[in-house]
Amino acid sequence: MKKPLISVVMAICDVESYLGDSIESILGQTFKDFEFIIVDFGSTDKSKTIAAGYAAKDARVKFHEIPPCALPVARNAGCFLAQGRYIAVMDADDVSSQNRLAWQAEYLESHPEVALLGGATQWFDARGKSLNIHHVPNTYAEIKAALVTRCPFWHPTVVMRTEAFASVGGYRAAFVCAHDYDLELRIAERFECANLKQVLLKYRVHPQQISMRRRREQSLCILAAQSSAMARRIGNPDPLNSLQAITIETLATLGVTPATLERLSVTECCQWIRNMSFAGEHSIALQSAMEILQSDRQYVEQWQIGDLYITIAFIYWKQRKVLKCISALGRAVAMRPKVIGRPLRPLLHWLGLA
Repeated sequence: MKKPLISVVMAICDVESYLGDSIESILGQTFKDFEFIIVDFGSTDKSKTIAAGYAAKDARVKFHEIPPCALPVARNAGCFLAQGRYIAVMDADDVSSQNRLAWQAEYLESHPEVALLGGATQWFDARGKSLNIHHVPNTYAEIKAALVTRCPFWHPTVVMRTEAFASVGGYRAAFVCAHDYDLELRIAERFECANLKQVLLKYRVHPQQISMRRRREQSLCILAAQSSAMARRIGNPDPLNSLQAITIETLATLGVTPATLERLSVTECCQWIRNMSFAGEHSIALQSAMEILQSDRQYVEQWQIGDLYITIAFIYWKQRKVLKCISALGRAVAMRPKVIGRPLRPLLHWLGLA
């Protein structure tokens, strides 16, 4: 039997609300030479029924159930079943552009040196309203530079060469909340990577994404991935290669201080709050912002709290609470006086003064 060129892999768990749209976006691709592997890793809602229904109707869909586990373990289960030359990642709450696989297959077939390829995303909210387009670094040099401090890929847009994925050992289970970043770091060390300028995916922003608590865990995993990559860069063995879980104590052995962890955690949480407010989830965003303000902020920088008050002011403005908006702005200026110049920034740029 002829093997497909691309294996699309989707791991699902309790995602019934958006699953149908995501599956349809793959089955409706203009590119047809693919298999679609869906792995359920513990759903208690109708996700399994939905996925099994598509598998019964379309031979390209191959549905598998595995015991409850962490997301990187489920992704590995699907990826190591892949028969294609390429593995395309897909998440169950997003929608792929109709030409996504065609564009990526064409690029990878004509650029054999590139092992991992992503692209831009169009954000939209839980109600389907379009928000804005998020671009990413395109060239290998830009990506390598960005990887040192952040992830320059939207993982649900990624297509990777199956051989490259296998050669680095796939996802590492310990990096639960940053398994994509860790994988991309390891692939980029051995192979070239790129991002297309085209929008490959509609990325859904909704409250059921990684919560505030999980954002803190994500910060732990991000710092671990960066520390692990640093050790490899200077020629040392990977200190986390056989680790089963990442803890604060693990980071301490790598020289990561509690202050660094807390500051990154607040940065990640504030980004999530901004995303929620941008998507119209004002109540959730405000509640989460108040959690940060009421927490013990021993190591948080003053400018971080100033920026958080700017976001709170934006939320109050959207809620038509003018006095509270003004109060939040006042606190932002008190914490970080230079924010008062932000409205003038476009004018200063136009005048060539900034």
